[in-house]
Amino acid sequence: MSADAPSQANALIDLLLESLRQLAAAGETEAACRLAGGACAILRPDNIHGWRRFDALLHRLTRPDRGACSLIGRCRSPN
Repeated sequence: MSADAPSQANALIDLLLESLRQLAAAGETEAACRLAGGACAILRPDNIHGWRRFDALLHRLTRPDRGACSLIGRCRSPN
């Protein structure tokens, strides 16, 4: 493993977290939750910091009083 591996892993985690936030904001919260849960399962044994970040996202996505729109700071009015 190269010296750049941890920074590359963190960059990938950042990218994936943003992708999941955008997926949830587009109305695909269930898919975003499934993927975040999968990332948690993969990361927990070897990258506890990365696991915590996906776990936190998962908890935010499943809060009934906040929902996905709070992740991007705006909500659309229901029609």
